[in-house]
Amino acid sequence: MKLLLSALVLAALVLPAQTPSQPKRPRILGVAHIALFVHDIEKSRAYYRDLLGYEEVFLLNMADGKLSLTFVKINDRQYIELFPEKEADSDRLNHISIEVDDAEAMRAYLGSKGIKVPDKVGKGRIKNSNFNVKDPDGHTLEIVQYEPDGWTIRDKGKALNGPRLSNRMMHLGILVGSLEPAMKFYRDILGFEETWRGSRNEKQLSWVNMKVPDGDDYIEFMLYDQMPGATNRGTQHHICLEVPDIDKTLKSLEARPARQGYTRPLEIRTGINRRRQLNVFDPDGTRTEFMEPKTVDGVPAVSSKAPPPR
Repeated sequence: MKLLLSALVLAALVLPAQTPSQPKRPRILGVAHIALFVHDIEKSRAYYRDLLGYEEVFLLNMADGKLSLTFVKINDRQYIELFPEKEADSDRLNHISIEVDDAEAMRAYLGSKGIKVPDKVGKGRIKNSNFNVKDPDGHTLEIVQYEPDGWTIRDKGKALNGPRLSNRMMHLGILVGSLEPAMKFYRDILGFEETWRGSRNEKQLSWVNMKVPDGDDYIEFMLYDQMPGATNRGTQHHICLEVPDIDKTLKSLEARPARQGYTRPLEIRTGINRRRQLNVFDPDGTRTEFMEPKTVDGVPAVSSKAPPPR
């Protein structure tokens, strides 16, 4: 009997303790939207509607009847959200959003990784499941799951026949101060894949492209040693729209009546990533970058080996 008890005690000491299985990361399907604060909502509406050719699909008001936000539709799963600004001369970026196939699973997964998450997943006013977290640079990242009864799925196929210059948001650009914490969050926790690094010079890294794990969209880190002031961030926080032929995009822009009220020059350039691109700017200076999906000769651009700013 003593031998049996001794064996049981020894087994308890040797066998590893049973721990509950860790939550798994659900699929991250793509970039869902970017939300911007705008100073003059009517001018911004005109920019996205009349110059870029997109339609507004959902309008949400506050209790007093004033506009809370409006949704500009890029395609059936990507939007630009416009919020009337809360204060002048502030950062134009409200938040960015990624689409997942299971918001509750993502909430549990992020919580298990030490990320501060809400107690439960909420339902937005357009009936999609969502919740917010903060990335290492303080940007709000909305996690959204499109629900079968949500307005996104309900309006599938609608508002897509207008004179849109692009039908896909290729990437979003966000400011990043320190690269290592951003990589730990987006790469190590969320599973984003690094696809390219670029530099303005050989001494310092400027950009890192991070693709979602279960799609082709990506987020571009815009690296800075010293962050630009709030009023100078619009050209860095940006929207990239894919176009097959940048020459046709420029020709279409030049022919639109709204071009007469757009005073900035329109110029096609080849970026350091060796893709042709064209920049336009909304009334607040937030940049819309039209870009071809391939390099000028089909050969991928070489990644930079320069060190990050910090």
